[in-house]
Amino acid sequence: MDAFPPTGRTTVRRLPQRGVYDKAAVYAILDEGFICHVGFAIDGQPYVIPTGYARSGDEIFFHGSAASRMLHTLGDGLDVCVTVTLVDGFVLSRSAFHHSVNYRSVVILGRARVLADPAEKTIALRCFTNHILPGRWEEVRPPSDQELKATLVLALPLREVSAKVRQGPPVEDACDIARPTWAGVVPLHAHLGEPVPMDDIPDGVPPFDRSRFTRF
Repeated sequence: MDAFPPTGRTTVRRLPQRGVYDKAAVYAILDEGFICHVGFAIDGQPYVIPTGYARSGDEIFFHGSAASRMLHTLGDGLDVCVTVTLVDGFVLSRSAFHHSVNYRSVVILGRARVLADPAEKTIALRCFTNHILPGRWEEVRPPSDQELKATLVLALPLREVSAKVRQGPPVEDACDIARPTWAGVVPLHAHLGEPVPMDDIPDGVPPFDRSRFTRF
C-alpha cells in the first residue's frame, strides 16, 4: 500500500486539503528532520519530550539512557504520539489575521516496542548515526557491550500516520490588496556553519568535508 489509511485519529479535519497520507511524502518529511516530540501521559499528567529519531523502513527509532523514565514507560506499551515539524518559511500578509507559516508536519500514533536483541539494537543505532551523517557509523568505533547495555532503544511502527503541509503565499482579503504593505513569503533554510575541530585530532587526518551532509 502506497498510502496510510486515514483513521478517526489521523484524519486531518481542519483544512483537510492540507492533509497528506502518501507514504513517500511522509517518509521524505521524516528523513529530512532530526528532532521529534514524543507525547504521552502518566497518571493523567501529559508530557512532551523532544528527542532525536531516525527512520528505517516502516519504523522510527528513538533512544536514550537505559535509566530513562520516558523510554521505560513507553517500552511498557503506553500509547504515544510522536510529531515532527519542518518550518519552510514565514508567510507575511497585509493583515495580522492572515499571517502564517509554511510547514510540513507528521503525526504518528501507536505503541513502541523495546529492541532487546543486541543485533537489532545495533542496527538501529547505526541508523541513528548515519541519519545525522551518511557513512559515519563505518568510520567510528562501534558501541561496546557495556555501552549497548546502557542504551535503551525503542521502535515505533509507522501504521497510524498522517502529514499536514502548508505551502504558498498568504491568503489576502480583497480589501487589503491596495494597502501599501509588503506581503509574501520569506523562505527559511537550514545551513551548516564552519566545522570546529577538536584540538587533539592526530596529524594527517583530513579536514571535515561538509558536502557529506547531503541534506544541506
